[in-house]
Amino acid sequence: MDSSIVVMDPLHHFDHEHPLYLVHLPQQAHHKNENADDEDEDEVEDEVEFVEEDRQCNLCKEQIWSFHLCYYSCKTCNYSLHKFCAELHRKLQNHPLHPGRHLSFSSGKEYLWVSLWYLSHPHQLERMSWPIVSSCVACGNKHEGVFFQCTTCPRFLVNLECALLPTKLLIQNHTDGSFTHSHPLTLAYSFPYLDILAKYLPLCRVCGHRFYSHLWIYKCDKCLYYVHVDCATSKREPFMSIFQTASLGKTYKNFKEDEYPNLLHCPFQDEGDNLLKRYMSNQHKLIGDSKQHGGEMLTHASHQHALILFDKQTPAGASLHDPMKRIQLLCDGCVKPIMTVPFYVCCQYDDEQYCFVLHEWCAKLPAEVQEYVGHLEHTLVLLPKIPSKFFGVFKCAVCELPSNGFSYGCTICNFYVDINCAFIPKEITHDAHPNHLLSIVKPSDTQSEEYCKACGYWVGQRNLVYHCSSCNFYIDVECALLLPRVIKHKLDKHPLNLRYEPAENHTSEYFCEICEYQFTPWEWFYHCTTCAQSVHAACVPLILQCEQNTYADNRKCVYEFLNVKFGGTLEIKDHSHSLAFVQGLESDGRCSKCRNRLQYKMIFKCLECEYALHFECASSSVN
Repeated sequence: MDSSIVVMDPLHHFDHEHPLYLVHLPQQAHHKNENADDEDEDEVEDEVEFVEEDRQCNLCKEQIWSFHLCYYSCKTCNYSLHKFCAELHRKLQNHPLHPGRHLSFSSGKEYLWVSLWYLSHPHQLERMSWPIVSSCVACGNKHEGVFFQCTTCPRFLVNLECALLPTKLLIQNHTDGSFTHSHPLTLAYSFPYLDILAKYLPLCRVCGHRFYSHLWIYKCDKCLYYVHVDCATSKREPFMSIFQTASLGKTYKNFKEDEYPNLLHCPFQDEGDNLLKRYMSNQHKLIGDSKQHGGEMLTHASHQHALILFDKQTPAGASLHDPMKRIQLLCDGCVKPIMTVPFYVCCQYDDEQYCFVLHEWCAKLPAEVQEYVGHLEHTLVLLPKIPSKFFGVFKCAVCELPSNGFSYGCTICNFYVDINCAFIPKEITHDAHPNHLLSIVKPSDTQSEEYCKACGYWVGQRNLVYHCSSCNFYIDVECALLLPRVIKHKLDKHPLNLRYEPAENHTSEYFCEICEYQFTPWEWFYHCTTCAQSVHAACVPLILQCEQNTYADNRKCVYEFLNVKFGGTLEIKDHSHSLAFVQGLESDGRCSKCRNRLQYKMIFKCLECEYALHFECASSSVN
């Protein structure tokens, strides 16, 4: 291994006659071949290992490892010191084991034992005479080798590697390539439980497992970044390798790209992109090869009037969906924004609004879906509206969100999914868990400890979720497919980016700029780095008419009414005016029938008086 001597003021150590110079240890890496084919580059990753230097510390007589990052060396003779050992003081004043007197340095390891007490433990630590196999109180893992033992607490054993860990560690260039962080990390000898609670119950950024208050950690003073000590150094012993689970931080691919030519990469870029668009764009017979032109007419089973195609520009006086300008245009099929042409419009439209609109791909959906992954028993049939559902609103069997758009359903089993969930792929990749394949699975009710990494909800009773077979990693279907990478909102002039963990240089508490509630940054949220503003993922909906009260009671990452297009009116026998279908706001008060609050609910509201009903109460009033 090549080492580089840093040119700086030399260290004159009291135990050596010559000046000592600081030597930095570079990482031992196997780099990619820049001339290799793309295919090969996908398979070859940088590999970094911590290795022994061919030298020992002349003070403590222990090995110098590359994870120590640097050491002091003499240019004149073969003399080296750990940086930790070189910076020990010659005298220690008023030590508790010998109060009122000075302790002077002597050759051997006596002074090192005292130093270990000074850093982490109230008693003297002695180096054991022979290697043992034992658990380490610093990292919590079993090790085989040299240990330091407390003279007062026999069960307090620290392995040699943990005893010599640096107090500052920059992991960006000195790990196995699995993870990085731009700031130096500080060694902490405990993580008090009250601090764990105050920091939103963080998990290790490398392995994804919990912290224990009595174990050592590395932490960042500028970010909410915490990592186990052995994860930070990535130094794993072969002795324990068979007991270790796969790391969430690993970036090495567990699949081959050429075996999945149509693999979907999530999240989608913005609000204008979605699963249905991707799927239908690949069906050349339906989309892309069409010879239709603007102004041509289409008769569709979902609407009583003919539909007209706009393929170059929108009609006069009308605009595409634009959240920054508070303009809403949602497809009646998928209930997703229409942000580009072409799209279909009811020929009875006026200059102020469209009464019925469809994406081009939603107008050309297949009539059936066979061998659906979530319902293999029967073929699913396209249903513009489900006749048995009041106001066309149903609960999707996969994402479990209410919807009044098109659906695919089995009337025999009363099984219905929205048209986006009807085409969910069996495998995807996601930026939240890079380079690992996520496969669709139906979790067992016995998996009581498995939770969605996005929203933190238990996945045991979900119909379908995405799972990484290499790691303990789950994402709900809606969290994986319905949250775009970038979103726009009127609260910030900059785009908001989806984050899967706390932002760098942000140690303060997180408050949503919309609902003003505090939230945990370990669940997915949107963030503007420029303005240092954060927002719940559920508080940045595409539905503009509900922007005053967007945070639904269920506290999930996905806005509860993301698949509901509000609008339309209802006539009931108990009220003389028409009722508008809207989302309830705080100002709407209580239901005129059941007297429960209307806020955050689907409601029918009179625009001429204060009469309003919950969706369920309105349904019973009609029936």
